[in-house]
Amino acid sequence: MKIKENLFNQRIISIDALRGITIFVMIFVNELASIQNVPQWMKHMPADADAMTFVDLVFPAFLFIVGMSVPFAFNARLLKGDSTKTIWTHTLKRALALIIIGVFMVNAEYGYDATKMIIAPAFWGLLAYTMPIPIWNKYPKDFPLWLKNVLQYGGIVVLVTLYFLYIQDTGERGMTPKWWGILGLIGWAYLFTVIYYWLVSGNLWAMIGFLVFCVAMNSLNLTENSFVQNTSWLSFIAGHLTHGALVSAGIVISLLFFDRKIENKINWPVIAFIILFFAVGFGLRPLFGISKIQGTPSWTMISAGICTILFYFLYWLMEVKKQTKWSEFFMPAAANPLLIYILPGVIYYFCKMLNFHIIPGYFRVGVPGIIWSLVFSTIMLFVMKILNKYKIQLHL
Repeated sequence: MKIKENLFNQRIISIDALRGITIFVMIFVNELASIQNVPQWMKHMPADADAMTFVDLVFPAFLFIVGMSVPFAFNARLLKGDSTKTIWTHTLKRALALIIIGVFMVNAEYGYDATKMIIAPAFWGLLAYTMPIPIWNKYPKDFPLWLKNVLQYGGIVVLVTLYFLYIQDTGERGMTPKWWGILGLIGWAYLFTVIYYWLVSGNLWAMIGFLVFCVAMNSLNLTENSFVQNTSWLSFIAGHLTHGALVSAGIVISLLFFDRKIENKINWPVIAFIILFFAVGFGLRPLFGISKIQGTPSWTMISAGICTILFYFLYWLMEVKKQTKWSEFFMPAAANPLLIYILPGVIYYFCKMLNFHIIPGYFRVGVPGIIWSLVFSTIMLFVMKILNKYKIQLHL
């Protein structure tokens, strides 16, 4: 793969803004999930409902942003002079880390036998959420090497120990991927898509072909008695290509925006893809419905269309009109997305272990609960600003 002499050598603040906004909304809806008596439009739609809410858009938006960032990340590594082996190793390590963290998070939530575990499940969950911080923290260059090794390898030892301390509700020892968790799903989608991106050297038409392939595999995996659905390994791959479609859509839009000089003020190829995303999404709706929980192709393509519109607006506002001041509020999350995603879980299990309630029950119902969720998300942004200042940043 060659270095691209184009906008991939620059910092595109609108991508950071979209990432920051998405993370903020993600923290908000995750906290809102524990609130009772909130409107349906502020919750995930049920699996059998042919509909989606803004909550069902948060996960695909993050996948879409992962895709948009891929060409920039690869170009940055090529500019640094990283070898092919270094890039491949980094890609595999990042995907594996996301999958591991995702599986630990899922097992902390449910599937254990509390009566047979040596340590309390809440303490187990606290350690499972906390250990990724010392393991994957981006330590400054002047940080003592011996202390860095102690923290990283110590964290790994703790995670391995947690695996063997885990007793499933079936009585078996050790964890299983009941499902991969949000981070695990991101890890698999990232792995499949980035490997392909590297093999085709980031070629636009090849990535469009991969996007079509992802949608086709997703459709076949949801079609009763199809060869994909009836073949376990194909079904496994197709399930992750559901989310790979969103990552590859982000890559395609990124290439259309930044891999070529735009002669007109309006990016007509991007406009065409917005129309195409919605056309495919609504065209497949009668066959599969719109469902985030089932991961239907209608959901992925409509989400890709909405995400493209949101990014196009931010690009116009920030890159063209230079209106960037407002985005500073969201940037702490954009700079440290993995840590801000993990941190609420650390707080939750810490409080659960101590049987401590941050807020009274009044703020767990209805409008007060919605207000609290907004306040909590805002507090997390200010906490991230402090952690970023002191160089506590997760880097996979």
